[in-house]
Amino acid sequence: MKMLITRVAAFAATAALAAIAVAQSNKPVRIIVGFPPGGGIDLIARTLQPALQDELKTTVIVENKPGAGGVVAAQELTRAPADGSTILIANMGPFALAPNMAEKRPYDPVKDFTHIAQSTGAAYIAAIPASHPANTLAEFVAWAKANADKATFASGGSGSITHLNGELLNAQAGVKLLHVPYKGSAPAVTDLMGGTVHLLVDVAAVVMPNIKGGKLKAIYVTGKTRNSELPNIPTVREAGFPGLETSGWQGVVAPAGVPADVAKRLSDAVGRSLARADVKAKLEASGSTIVHTSPAEFASLIQSENERWTKIIKAANIKLD
Repeated sequence: MKMLITRVAAFAATAALAAIAVAQSNKPVRIIVGFPPGGGIDLIARTLQPALQDELKTTVIVENKPGAGGVVAAQELTRAPADGSTILIANMGPFALAPNMAEKRPYDPVKDFTHIAQSTGAAYIAAIPASHPANTLAEFVAWAKANADKATFASGGSGSITHLNGELLNAQAGVKLLHVPYKGSAPAVTDLMGGTVHLLVDVAAVVMPNIKGGKLKAIYVTGKTRNSELPNIPTVREAGFPGLETSGWQGVVAPAGVPADVAKRLSDAVGRSLARADVKAKLEASGSTIVHTSPAEFASLIQSENERWTKIIKAANIKLD
């Protein structure tokens, strides 16, 4: 009789644990976005939200927590429970650039998070004024060396990826373009068209309209392949500067310590969501390329990106304001 009672108790305990596991797996999931509504990162989160809700069989909500270029949201994530119920759409700024510009790092982008999966990526386009005498990267580099006293590059702000893209060109091509920061890419484009500044390396959504409109011209793209809308513009590798090859990226991260099986479940759900025709179409229409990776692959990318950009940040002595 005692043995029977023991077995019944053990079965009941097992059933209770299973019920708790099921309940936890169906716990609502919160997607944190470190930027205001309407931006590119917010678009990714809100495009994934309904698909993830279907895949995870639970409620998924999006919360915008803007501040310090995404750093505030990343810091909040480090304080969330490590059970997969809180995730964040990560991007290069707060996960490869900003922490490495601070006097004291607010967090470690590699060690303080569980990296779930990359979701998207997008190469950059180098644009110069339509009136500029150069038509290729090699010609622009030659012009910059011959005009070292006046050659400039614009950015959407100090410490932004547009700033780092310009510093990368300085380092790789041996030029000394003066950095001219703006409060956002829009005013930078305006001055670029007018010839006040000479180069901006930014995403297609920012420069493409004026390239197509004839007010700017593209001289290179930073991705591994040519841009389908600019088939005659070479990649940096084709142009002889492979060290300029880079791409923006976005993905899903969670707090450190999320169990491997939970991370895999989330990564698989992100992958299935990205494979949906409506999700794929919406993200690609915004200029993104679908890129789904495993947790290990995404962790490796973030580590390598931190190593790469930290060298540029230190060489150019870039610090957060």
